[in-house]
Amino acid sequence: MTTVLPQATRPSTWTGAVIDCDVHANVPSLDAILPYLDPVWQEATRERGWHGPTGPALSYPPGAPTTARAEWRQADGTSATRVELLQQQVLEPWRTEKAVLNCYYGVDSLRHPDWAPALARAVNDWMVAEWFAADERLVGSLVIPARDPLAAAAEIDRIGGHPQFKQVMLPVRSERLYGQRYFHPIYEVAERHDLVLGLHWGGTTEDAPSPTGYAGHYAEEYAVETQLYLAQLTSVIFEGVFQKFPTLRFAVMEGGFTWVPTWGWSMNKKWKGLRRDFPWLDRLPLDIVRDHIRFSVAPSDLGSVAQTRTILDWLGSEDILMFATDYPHRHDDDLELLLEAMPETMRPKLMAESARQWYRL
Repeated sequence: MTTVLPQATRPSTWTGAVIDCDVHANVPSLDAILPYLDPVWQEATRERGWHGPTGPALSYPPGAPTTARAEWRQADGTSATRVELLQQQVLEPWRTEKAVLNCYYGVDSLRHPDWAPALARAVNDWMVAEWFAADERLVGSLVIPARDPLAAAAEIDRIGGHPQFKQVMLPVRSERLYGQRYFHPIYEVAERHDLVLGLHWGGTTEDAPSPTGYAGHYAEEYAVETQLYLAQLTSVIFEGVFQKFPTLRFAVMEGGFTWVPTWGWSMNKKWKGLRRDFPWLDRLPLDIVRDHIRFSVAPSDLGSVAQTRTILDWLGSEDILMFATDYPHRHDDDLELLLEAMPETMRPKLMAESARQWYRL
């Protein structure tokens, strides 16, 4: 049975290095990034009385515990809006060596073809000026207008060379599967800048959030999000993205990992029976996963120590998992149990070394 982990402090059983591959910066309001918007979009914002994209509130309902732990909320209910909060609530208690900063601001929910790229530029410049400059322990994911791969590639080229950007955020919901050639301009420029592609919770589409329609309750929608991760990764693998871009690396955040073995076995079986349809796939899909994809452990959805040990064995790699607090979200994962279940040689890889290698830290 999984027990509550008070993630304000590191587990007593771990004294080594910590690299956190998923902490969040939340834009407190549109006013915070207005100085980083081009003047024409500042004027457009004021004239229209626009208050910012709707995507964040859809992906992270403001009052939900999964959006922010109660002890990390400010008096107005917001969380993770200033670098000082991140330092006090996570970086210092965990003695974090490096943390990967992710800011989901729902740029994809803005459909204007010029305004969305401008908003992405403003968020990225805000992160550089007000988060990266304030703490050298922070590296992060740059934000892109994910609906427009050419504009996204231009933004990666504009700022992807900044030494503290190590990743490009891809919201897991999209109107097309990420393996399709439509998105290849993003991968070409990300590979050129040696950036990881971070598949992360969030995204806005015209379609239902499950393969079979709209859910009646938030809990249903929350649970079926895992299917989106499976669909996106299956597309990336079978479309041959890693054969066309052989040094490309993906990181999966806020998606869990306990489903990876059974999903991998299913892909392996289909590939064995139908591989004439995919002549570019030169090895088992699960082997491609182990070479090109890493998974954060928040949330974990663990069972007992014995059950967790079996899943870790089935993963077939000690390098595939990376530690994350997913600050400020609440998952109540039991990191002590996860550490107990894994081989001793895997623990430093989970807590720091796999992320250090993946993000070139």
